[in-house]
Amino acid sequence: MLLAGVPVIVHTIISFATVWPDAVFIVVLPGDEQERWEKIRKKHLKKINISSVSGGATRFHSVKNGLKQVKEKGIVAVQDACRPFANEKLLMSCLETVMEKGNAIPAIDIKDSIREVVKDGSRHRNRMRFKTVQTPQCFDATVLKNAYRQTFSESFTDDASVVEAAGARIHLVEGDPGNFKITTHFDLLLAEKIMKCDS
Repeated sequence: MLLAGVPVIVHTIISFATVWPDAVFIVVLPGDEQERWEKIRKKHLKKINISSVSGGATRFHSVKNGLKQVKEKGIVAVQDACRPFANEKLLMSCLETVMEKGNAIPAIDIKDSIREVVKDGSRHRNRMRFKTVQTPQCFDATVLKNAYRQTFSESFTDDASVVEAAGARIHLVEGDPGNFKITTHFDLLLAEKIMKCDS
């Protein structure tokens, strides 16, 4: 998907490389996209240290495949390719927290009222008790790799849920509303507007 004429994933990688120039990138994508990805990488990202690996049936299996490429101790930041607006303040906050506490998960307040869907209808829930979770989700590499040795569960919707199930306490950091995930046509239109304002 193009954003300002460039694939969204390129913007995402550059946003990280600008703040963390020594980062090593592992792109996880469907096997049949490898050829197209190589063309994108050679055109836009030749100077950045990037490897790629095929994903799996679920997010869990895709991250697990990516982690096989992580050979050394350090910090792993798992980012959605379709979140191109991670800024320096957010990335540095995540880095500081993960180095101090072992993990860092950006999250933002919910602005709308929320209801829980139940068998006989729905019921109100206090939005102050909940957060919307973002990426990058950052972890000590050893902790994350050990967590992904667990058997897959349908409850594993993100990396934090996997690490939490392995017994770790999850640490939230203040996320950024601008670090939104492009999933709908409206999101793409909003992203295009932001790119025009920033240029």
